[in-house]
Amino acid sequence: MAEHIFTLTASWPGGRNSVGEIASGQLQTKVSIPPEMDGPGIGTNPDEMLLGAAATCYIITLAGMFERAKLKPTKLTMVSKGIVDVTNGVLTYVKITHKPRIVIPSDYTEKEERQIVRLAEKAEETCMISKAVRGNVEMKLEITIDYE
Repeated sequence: MAEHIFTLTASWPGGRNSVGEIASGQLQTKVSIPPEMDGPGIGTNPDEMLLGAAATCYIITLAGMFERAKLKPTKLTMVSKGIVDVTNGVLTYVKITHKPRIVIPSDYTEKEERQIVRLAEKAEETCMISKAVRGNVEMKLEITIDYE
């Protein structure tokens, strides 16, 4: 069994509304609580990082699946949204919705379009971040296919 080990270092100088720093490979940034949660909003925060991890994992997985299937969309973009519920002061990350927009050549057949949709669904099922949070965070997919 092969393992990939990722290491992150973090420093936090004080209380809840301090500004810390993290570093992991190419990621080096300040972190704090977002303003929506009455924090200073400096740098990124765990909510954005979880959403970023889920979104980048999904889109990279999808691009790899398209490549292996020899399908070449002309454009692949995505908006992802995360929802954090606050009930009785308890914060719970409840849902992530990926909204990929896949632009395909106008000469693609209906069969190729169906394959694109199938791969978009399969990418969400197999992305390692989606698999890591599934059961705790609802994962939703809203696919848009447009022709060039």
